[in-house]
Amino acid sequence: MSGMHAEQLTLDGLAPRRRRKRAPAEKTPAARHPIARVVIDVQATHLGRTFDYLVDEKQSDVAQPGVRVRVRFGHKLLDGFIWERADSSDTPSSSLRFIERVASPRIILSPRMRDDITRIADAFGGTRANILRVAVPPRSAKVDKEWKPGGKAVAARADELAVTLDEPTVKAFSRIESSYASASRLKQTLDARSYGHIIWDNLPGPRLWAKDLAWAVATMLMHGRSAVVVLPDMRHVADMARSLAAYGLRPFAPSPTGNGVWGGDVATLGASMAPELRYRSYMAVAEGAVRCVIGVRAAMYAPVEGPALFAIVDDVAYQNADGLMPYAQARDVLRLRAKAHGGVFLAAGHARSPISQWETTHDSHVVDVHALPAAARDLTPWGRWLNHEELARLADPAIGARVPHTAVTAMQRALNKGPVLLSVPHRGAGTVLACAHCHARARCLKCTGPLRQMPAAAPQCAWCGAAAVDWHCRSCSCPRMRGVRVSAEGTMRELQGLVRGVPIMISTPNQPRGIIEDVVDKPQLVIATPGAEPRVAPASGTAGTAGYRAVVILDAWTSLYAPGLDARVDALTAWMRAAALCVPRTQGGQVLLIGESDPSLAQSLVMWDPRILAAKEVEERAATVFPPSVAAAAVWGERAAVMTLLDRIGALDGDLSVVRAGGVDWPSVLGPVPIAPERRMGRQLEETSDRVRALVRVPRDRADGLADRLRTAVARHVASRSHGELRFAVDPKDVI
Repeated sequence: MSGMHAEQLTLDGLAPRRRRKRAPAEKTPAARHPIARVVIDVQATHLGRTFDYLVDEKQSDVAQPGVRVRVRFGHKLLDGFIWERADSSDTPSSSLRFIERVASPRIILSPRMRDDITRIADAFGGTRANILRVAVPPRSAKVDKEWKPGGKAVAARADELAVTLDEPTVKAFSRIESSYASASRLKQTLDARSYGHIIWDNLPGPRLWAKDLAWAVATMLMHGRSAVVVLPDMRHVADMARSLAAYGLRPFAPSPTGNGVWGGDVATLGASMAPELRYRSYMAVAEGAVRCVIGVRAAMYAPVEGPALFAIVDDVAYQNADGLMPYAQARDVLRLRAKAHGGVFLAAGHARSPISQWETTHDSHVVDVHALPAAARDLTPWGRWLNHEELARLADPAIGARVPHTAVTAMQRALNKGPVLLSVPHRGAGTVLACAHCHARARCLKCTGPLRQMPAAAPQCAWCGAAAVDWHCRSCSCPRMRGVRVSAEGTMRELQGLVRGVPIMISTPNQPRGIIEDVVDKPQLVIATPGAEPRVAPASGTAGTAGYRAVVILDAWTSLYAPGLDARVDALTAWMRAAALCVPRTQGGQVLLIGESDPSLAQSLVMWDPRILAAKEVEERAATVFPPSVAAAAVWGERAAVMTLLDRIGALDGDLSVVRAGGVDWPSVLGPVPIAPERRMGRQLEETSDRVRALVRVPRDRADGLADRLRTAVARHVASRSHGELRFAVDPKDVI
């Protein structure tokens, strides 16, 4: 058989099967609340609402609000969460689809958690789907299959903690009461079952901040409440876990008997955790089996219930800012949740942020906890600022050296007793504009922003975009500027020749060994960059807490030229973190700050009083109309899109075009100023070559309205498929 109509012969039993199409299963809407309003995992701003679906009667019992479901959206099958059940829908019945299936019957989002997510999304101008993608970890089928709620065991453990934590918390409070002012108000706030606000400036000492915060957590757990602590990095998480273990609080882990059962008192949450472990920890907290959560930024969404403690350490740290839309800040999220829960918000750290200082002066209910004068004298190391004036007074023979003779002598004496830390700036280089006479950083005469060199044009302000025409220095009236190159290259080789006969350890992410976690308490020189300082472990056979005998902070002058509105606060945070690892003055500890710096910044470190710098920051920002005296939002993207958005929200000619501060009307918009084009996969995108950034300022009581207007304008931009990138962030850390 050949030709066009030939057929392939088949053997009996091997003919291809013809599959019959199955009729779709009959589905009946649930008799009670047949409509499910679902938040779908779609990140587009204009789709930031719930969508109505029908619930099958067979799935009605498990399709409860807060569970994860799979639904059809267009031609795709997507994840979502049932937000609520309803009796009717505004969607035509012919357009309603049934939920495909319930992915897990476990309630991931409680009513309180759903309310928190809505509040956070509204505060930052995002959608609930934006928050859910970072707040809720991906599902693990294995964990769902194995998970069993604790029930009676959880209640028994809570009763046990109420008894076992009583004595250690009382002993710890006696130390806190003798060290800090307002200690009694601090305890009353933690004991009360109403909203409280605490600003806590911790005393220096190796891991002393963790001991103080562990007492606050133990106090809340003793009262049967929960606690969430957000920390800047995993090294701080390890320090916090160690201090909590001293109270007998066990980490959430598998049972040592090997029966597969998990248990514990403290869960760790973080976006970098293994998916299965993160989901297991999240479920343990959501179902009340674990009431204490510590971790980095992702822990701010821990699903705790009731009047819990929401604490953050170093709230000004850049790690606390989310990198995804709507760019939520951990501090604002925790404070918002504490208010909604009737719990306690606590901002702790060595350095105080400007927003914390502003709250202590504008809210009489804020508990301001700082060191008592007597305790500060005994527990802080000696502080000295070796600037040019001080070295001249001491007649230092090496006054022009990077490490003067006075500092070398102090280091050699300290090395006879133990380790010495040299804190050096991060490696890198950059050029900034400064006064040619007094070397102060060149700043805009209009808004005090830093000036930057422009090709073939006058220098331009990095904040408001104004050209520096007829510029003169505010300090000395000099009309000339010069470029200053900020660099820290070659630091390691230079410092290795300072001392002889002692081991030298280098701890920095840029060297082959990376960051060293601990060093032994013996004479040695440790060179480290900020954030990479090793802790001092006690030598074998010794007891107690060990620390550095001296901490030397080099190149303080680089703080004068650091970019950003929080530059001085960031510098003080880094310096105080390093200085806190030093032993107190009663044991001979001393901190040396070498180089020129802002006087208020140096005094805050030397006197160990962060309120000095914080108060000056608040005063200067109020004079220039910057947060925290006002609320602000940064808008960036393609120039035409940014200008259209500013016009739509009324920031150019409408009711938001002027902000009143100090009895004077100021333009609400700063900028727009050009920013670098976006780069992807190592190349520059041509369509983002004309990128700009602007800052919109409004009174603090209009912050929610500003966020809503921005969200609406961006949703309109996306829905209309307008050309160009357009993004915004409410109260970002990098305001300018």
